[in-house]
Amino acid sequence: MTINALHPELAKAIKTAEQGHTLTAMVQLEDAYRESGAPLVASYLGYCLAKEQHQFKRAVALCREAIEREPGEVLHFLNLGRVYLEAGQKVMAIKSFRQGMKISRNRQIMVELNDLGVRKEPVFSSLSRTHVLNRFFGYFFNRLGLR
Repeated sequence: MTINALHPELAKAIKTAEQGHTLTAMVQLEDAYRESGAPLVASYLGYCLAKEQHQFKRAVALCREAIEREPGEVLHFLNLGRVYLEAGQKVMAIKSFRQGMKISRNRQIMVELNDLGVRKEPVFSSLSRTHVLNRFFGYFFNRLGLR
């Protein structure tokens, strides 16, 4: 379900959350979640709960519920990544953002990843990032423009 397909009040609450006014949005989204239980509402409610009340377990559960119900919606991965960042779990946040990017290139996720200064995946994930093979092939592929 897209933001435009939601009730205008819900769309307004989501836009309010995106503008950084998560406390106001949280109050509106809690009521909406009780009424509709829409995945997009659950996802944004999770983000607002993490940001304002530091209820990380509930926030992660809401975002994961939204992902299970709508696995193709990029915004759920964005919100889950934001929740993990609020919880101080940078590695999990990056994984969530990357899962979202596999579905669709989302500008907001790209901004989050750029703010984090994320490095590219190692060429050989089974080896450490500093392993000679990862360093050599990473440099080599980068020079060829393949990475």
